[in-house]
Amino acid sequence: MFFLKMISRSFSRQFKRRLLIAVTVCLSATVSVAMLGVVFDVGDKLNAELSTYGSNIVVQPKSDAVVSDLYNTGDSAGSASGSSSGSDGGSTSDGSAAADSADPTAFLKESDAQKIKTIFWAFNITNFAPELNIHADVGCVGSGAGSAGSAGTAGASGAAASAAKCKATNVPIVGTWFAKTLHMDSGESTVAGMNGMRSWWKINGTWPKDDSEQAMVGSALAAKLGVNVGDSVTLDKTIAVGADDNTNGGTGKTGKSSTERNRVKVKIVGIFDSGDSDNSAIYMPSIAAQTLANLPNSIDKIEVKALTTPDNDLARKASKNPNALTQDEWETWYCTAYPSSIAYQIEEVLPGAVAKQVRQVAALQGDVLNKTQAVMVLMTVLSLVAAAIAVANLMAASIGERGSELALLKAIGATDGAVSRLMLAETAVISLVGAIAGALLGSGVAQIVGHVVFGSGITMRPMVFVLVFVLLAVTVLVASLSSIRAILGLRPAEVLHGR
Repeated sequence: MFFLKMISRSFSRQFKRRLLIAVTVCLSATVSVAMLGVVFDVGDKLNAELSTYGSNIVVQPKSDAVVSDLYNTGDSAGSASGSSSGSDGGSTSDGSAAADSADPTAFLKESDAQKIKTIFWAFNITNFAPELNIHADVGCVGSGAGSAGSAGTAGASGAAASAAKCKATNVPIVGTWFAKTLHMDSGESTVAGMNGMRSWWKINGTWPKDDSEQAMVGSALAAKLGVNVGDSVTLDKTIAVGADDNTNGGTGKTGKSSTERNRVKVKIVGIFDSGDSDNSAIYMPSIAAQTLANLPNSIDKIEVKALTTPDNDLARKASKNPNALTQDEWETWYCTAYPSSIAYQIEEVLPGAVAKQVRQVAALQGDVLNKTQAVMVLMTVLSLVAAAIAVANLMAASIGERGSELALLKAIGATDGAVSRLMLAETAVISLVGAIAGALLGSGVAQIVGHVVFGSGITMRPMVFVLVFVLLAVTVLVASLSSIRAILGLRPAEVLHGR
């Protein structure tokens, strides 16, 4: 009872100094809880934020993926083509592989694309869009004379004759979805398409409607063609037709083939500025591109945007060879939203497909996350150091002011250890009050940071509060012991256990 009475009386006699200690601890707890709360939740927030800048997984036919690996054509997604049309009918390379200017030869089924939403991590896949990347001539006049002929000279000369009358040739065409509503077997519905995949595009006009004869043109191509929103353009493409069996791209029993020109007319409903080579491309509904290329239900790529966990050693090991994992490692990897595990599950539901993570995006996510966490942890450490220094100074000043009181306590029989424990108890009580207030304020600050920076709240984990209270307890204890030892000349053991 006497001990508690002494503690309460010390607060009333040195209220301002005790209040300063409480405020110091409160501010330190506020910063620590806010920063650590964000640190533990920043991974999901950054992944969600970075995922707005395009896909992080790309799905291709297996043969295309093999060629890409052999020739290092890259795995970046989002570019329609590596070439733009020249004014003389040629194409100007922008440094990408020459194969990018050729039409694909291997395909996936467009109808299989929605199977992506049936994998274990379906809810982490926020959007996806299948693509058919082809090339066509734009603004050709006439009917395309010489569009048919035997294999070789006739077809080539016919194509050249048509090319001379076109405003642009070999223009990248991307047939895709824009905001397609999919009805899953589970009864759920989802919307997928480029509207959510290209959120950073600056658009004059609107997005095309799926299953229509509408299109949107890149700003560079629109300037070249001299078209505006509301205009219509014709697209012409030479396709091969088997002479005997009439199979697209095939040859008949005689081994001969012919070519013909397909024409599709589309209305321009939007002009976009992507900031990359897509500015020289045309985006249109997949059905229109498939009609132009005579490739029904065919796509050559699927861009997937997924919320993922940054790679660690386990994920990197699995990406090299999943079969090398132990049973426990396999279960951990498969049930964690790593890019490699999501890609693996996509391959399981799409026959003949290879899914690969876009390495640039994955590396960016991990790098940004590590740097952000390092900065926040450093701020937390600095706030704790500042709190330790402030508490030590306030304790030293408090003990100096109470010299006569401490001398009286020792005169009536109190030991140095008892006096020291009294001061530690006083500091502990006021620090606990400050820490609790700081924890509450820190939670509020974390929510403000989450809404201002990421547009959503921060999930506060119990370990954050436990960690902060432990760190503050150690900080205050060390600062108090240092002050008492300096004033009374005691060793730490004497302070804690008496003399």
